[in-house]
Amino acid sequence: MEWTSIFPAHTPTTEQLLALSQWSGANNNIGLDTSLDWKSDLCGNWLRGMQQHYQQLDSLNRRLPDNSIAAFNLQMTQQWMQTFLFDPVRNKAKQAVLNRTDPDLFKQQNIDIETQYAKLTGELCQQCFENDKFSPTRAAKIFTDPLQSQLFYFRLIKLAALEYQYNSLGLTRLTAQKELLTSLLILITGTPTTDPQPYRKYDNNQPLDSFDEYLAKCQLRLEKLYQQQAFDLLYFSEHSPAAKLGCCDYSVVKDSSLHGVQLRYYPSQSKNADKKPIIYLSSPLINRADIFDLSPGKSVIEGLISNGHHVYLVDYSQAGDQDTGQGLDFFGKQIHDRYLNLIQQQYPEQKIHAMGYCMGGTLFVTYLARRAEERQAQGLAMDITKLVLMATPILFDDAGSGHGPMRELIRTRYDKEMISQIFDGSNIPPQLIEAGMHQIQPGVRYTVSHGFYERASFDGAIEDAAPFLNWLNHGTRFPARAHQEWIENIFTDNQIWRDKYCLSSSIPALDGKPVDMHALTRAGVQLMDYRGLRDPISPAGSCIASENWGVDHGGNSETTDGLNRTIEKNIGHIFVVSRKLLSEYLEHALHFYNSKG
Repeated sequence: MEWTSIFPAHTPTTEQLLALSQWSGANNNIGLDTSLDWKSDLCGNWLRGMQQHYQQLDSLNRRLPDNSIAAFNLQMTQQWMQTFLFDPVRNKAKQAVLNRTDPDLFKQQNIDIETQYAKLTGELCQQCFENDKFSPTRAAKIFTDPLQSQLFYFRLIKLAALEYQYNSLGLTRLTAQKELLTSLLILITGTPTTDPQPYRKYDNNQPLDSFDEYLAKCQLRLEKLYQQQAFDLLYFSEHSPAAKLGCCDYSVVKDSSLHGVQLRYYPSQSKNADKKPIIYLSSPLINRADIFDLSPGKSVIEGLISNGHHVYLVDYSQAGDQDTGQGLDFFGKQIHDRYLNLIQQQYPEQKIHAMGYCMGGTLFVTYLARRAEERQAQGLAMDITKLVLMATPILFDDAGSGHGPMRELIRTRYDKEMISQIFDGSNIPPQLIEAGMHQIQPGVRYTVSHGFYERASFDGAIEDAAPFLNWLNHGTRFPARAHQEWIENIFTDNQIWRDKYCLSSSIPALDGKPVDMHALTRAGVQLMDYRGLRDPISPAGSCIASENWGVDHGGNSETTDGLNRTIEKNIGHIFVVSRKLLSEYLEHALHFYNSKG
């Protein structure tokens, strides 16, 4: 019997059901290759303009005679702007940060719309599912039972209304949700849409499967998503038992908690662990440290401890409002001094090797150079001589580094005064960091959602993605001062590369002076860069520490003992979500750690 033979003759087509929302932004009819948050951009530009106007008034006021009428009028205007514009915006932003919602009201409304859209999609499935499985009989009843028909069309109208309320255009998460809805309507009606159809594979514009085979795949995908309550990625990442982060047991080191930072200890059960080097992990300030320990098979820490290494992980993710004034020197120098001292007190005879990911590596490689300077000044041999850098940028320019697009975005969109006005006292929320990242990753919210829905038909794919979605959707707050210094000193001024980046020191001659990165070479430190050709966040051209500093930094074979290594792969920034790619990385990292030198 043909798949579609069960449907009544008066069943509407999928195209007819989609007609109500054919002009909504969720369809991306204008063919954008990214998302366009036009309302947010418009309001952001207006707010920046008002901030610049306020500064102009302030500058003019300083040049006017005291107690003049003109000065009084300017002061009144500034007071009005503070009271009725900046103070309400600041209070709203602070409340959003405390509630862990997006301070951009338009984007938060988008999130609410996506949640409602997912809920309605689930309710449509409920109408045609029985015992968590699609039922053609129940689907056909939608168009023969007046009550079921009324419910169905009511939900379709609500879905269309949500699409028209959405505040963004182009490739958005709602676009991915609309594709999923379209596949559901195709399954319910048994009628195709105009090619290309969601999730269907084509070759030279011809489908690679029959329509019945395509319907079977749609059914399987929707059943699995329905069973896991995974239509809403955010809800799923917060409530699914499979979304639990971490697979390795740890404890927080005593006396390590300071200004929202703590040191985690992951013990190895290997009998030889006390003879092998300890691995010290430096995580990024802008992400949760759990990127090093997502889930079984996707855990850097699991791979290290299973190979007999005790592991210590710097966790920056607890920063609160009271830590807003801490700068990069605290997070990138004082914390490492304190933590490495704690470790060496516990294991005075054991070697320590280090590993840094992204920004965590950037801050640690500069720290290690300063540490090398300090030990040289004291006549001591270098105590940490091996550092693995995962997707770690150190060159920030408009040319070969690959950071040109982000630097241009900073020049045109970053307003230090406005950021200070809004977020001083509450830290930079993860949503703001995410917005910047999205500018250099066109349509990333769409691609992540589309990929998740598309792969849902594979056994275990939904559960497998859950920890990463949890990590991705729940970032950390970036202390305001450290954020400003990262943007201005490292990203804009390229101070590390230009030998202008300063750190504190217990040695007066070095305190507050620029770090000499070539101290790594003099100290015999070996560096291993592991970088990706498809990484827009840390482009391969910026991850070149091993080519410039350390032991024989001229570019070496990845298997040469005692020398730096530079390993380049066709991978993206967060390659640890792939068991295969992570396994390859760990093989290289462990070989580097175990090599002579």
